[in-house]
Amino acid sequence: MSKVVSHSFFTDFDIDLFKAGKHFRLYNKLGSHLTEVEGVKGTYFAVWAPSAKSVSVIGDFNYWNAGEHELNVRWDSSGIWEGFIPGVDKGTKYKYKIHSHNNDIWTEKADPFARFCEQPPNTASLVWDAPYTWKDQDWMDTREEKNGLDRPYSVYEVHLGSWKKKHGWESLTYLEMAEELVNYVDEMGFTHVEFMPVMEYPYDPSWGYQITGYFAPTSRFGKPEDFKVLVDKFHQKGIGVILDWVPSHFPEDAHGLGYFDGSHLYEHPDRRRGYHPDWKSLIFNYGRNEVRAFLISNAIFWLDQYHVDGLRVDAVASMLYLDYSREDGEWEPNMYGNNENLEALSFLREMNQEVYASFKGIQTIAEESTAFTGVTKPVHYGGLGFGMKWMMGWMHDTLEFFKKEPIYRSYDLNNITFSLTYAFTENFMLPLSHDEVVYGKNSLLYRMPGDEWQRFANLRLMFGYMFTHPGGNLLFMGGEFGQSSEWNFLQSLDWHLTQYDFHSGIQEAIKDLNKMYKSNPALYEKQFNPDGFQWIEYNDRENTVITFIRKGNDPQDDLIVACNFTPVPRENYRVGVPKTSTLKLVFNSDETKYSGSGMGKKTMKPAKTPWNGHEQSVVMTLPPLSVVVYR
Repeated sequence: MSKVVSHSFFTDFDIDLFKAGKHFRLYNKLGSHLTEVEGVKGTYFAVWAPSAKSVSVIGDFNYWNAGEHELNVRWDSSGIWEGFIPGVDKGTKYKYKIHSHNNDIWTEKADPFARFCEQPPNTASLVWDAPYTWKDQDWMDTREEKNGLDRPYSVYEVHLGSWKKKHGWESLTYLEMAEELVNYVDEMGFTHVEFMPVMEYPYDPSWGYQITGYFAPTSRFGKPEDFKVLVDKFHQKGIGVILDWVPSHFPEDAHGLGYFDGSHLYEHPDRRRGYHPDWKSLIFNYGRNEVRAFLISNAIFWLDQYHVDGLRVDAVASMLYLDYSREDGEWEPNMYGNNENLEALSFLREMNQEVYASFKGIQTIAEESTAFTGVTKPVHYGGLGFGMKWMMGWMHDTLEFFKKEPIYRSYDLNNITFSLTYAFTENFMLPLSHDEVVYGKNSLLYRMPGDEWQRFANLRLMFGYMFTHPGGNLLFMGGEFGQSSEWNFLQSLDWHLTQYDFHSGIQEAIKDLNKMYKSNPALYEKQFNPDGFQWIEYNDRENTVITFIRKGNDPQDDLIVACNFTPVPRENYRVGVPKTSTLKLVFNSDETKYSGSGMGKKTMKPAKTPWNGHEQSVVMTLPPLSVVVYR
């Protein structure tokens, strides 16, 4: 056999779909694939490089010599170069050496479709397959029910490299996390885990948000099949897996997607639309059919090959607006004269339509920080088609409110109630994410005012308020036990703190909040529906107390929630209630097992005393800095 054998995985139909931007399983065609041709084992390579004069595969097997194994260009103007190289087997390191028609430039690139990469700082791709026998059939069969928008969404956000270290510096492997992390998330009662980007990235301080290997789980923690084990183990515990996905930008690293074939292949050629000034990175050309197919294929790849249950799409706001983080003169309006990126909007709609049509029970979640309307509305109603959107306004207002000394909170009570004026305009998830505990913002615990007791009481109160507020919720790792220092991606979380009562008390409170959330339909059945919420009192500035009702499909499940935002106990505090039934305590953030003071009543019988617009009322004891929940 010759060095490169003419061979193709592509049909004419594949090429037509690719050119039209409608081929959404490109990972089955492009990249490197172990195969057999005429009885000879080897690897088929295919890469898109339309501006190339020649493309060679260089690697271990030919001592990285260009020209030894030159691929064949297809005759159909697709810009795809391909061929079969005998004897190249699993684990072979390789790159593409591309000679461009554009100014006679040479580039040396990693494979955009590589399934596995060398561990950074090395940058070669590896020929790889990841055979795996999944054991999560029970989860997959029932996922549509468990992962629906009327089900609990309590998400634990994780940075895999720093959740826990061994020997003080070494991150756990995927297989070690498949035991330790899975068991911990299960013990804490979270319904989902969300991983900050697992796709291969070159630079640790980017936390994974500058991706070079979109189809490869990072090699930092093990092999691709090991990551499948991690996902599988979560599913076997009934826990959903969400991945952060970054279709908004990519780094300029020499081996990455930028200037791939000597031309602006993946990035927009106009620097005003193709370069992100904040992140010093390149922006995808959403109007190019083949780039859209690349990105949508990537979204589908993780849902298909790795059984992932959701994608949290990063930096959506930066995609929506042409003037995002740009001054006047640094951007150009669209054809209608406004600042919306029409091509990005079209791409997001098509991506959401395709993934929801292809997979039952998955969700997409937008990290979108503006007032753009219709993010979670269906595409056929003019929306973007996401399942959920991060409620950044709630996050900002809540943290601003809680950092104030309680004596001043009465003046800013609207900060804590304002979110309910727009809470049902989208399907919102309440995020207390990694972004809120870095860059001098301080840990959640040390944003709280007061002495040590008050800091922890405030933190328990804030978490209780989050869990009872309509919407799903997300908490970054470390918050669940009151991590005292800011997150540092180079270090392990401060697990030693859990030996202390205040920190273990926060941990116990989160366990019980998760238990309460999952066992009370009033907190999730109508979490995105205004019928699921009713104010009792939102303007008691004198006491700095709010009270409200959460409702499910069955009125018997209704919950009464009261939040006392001051360190002053409110005894004999009257609250109007809609029924005459006895109220039973469901949760009290002031329990002694959480290191609280232990105040509060277990049961209350309403009296025929009209209050707050209701015909009957109860007299509560509201502990200091607390949330109490009654059914």
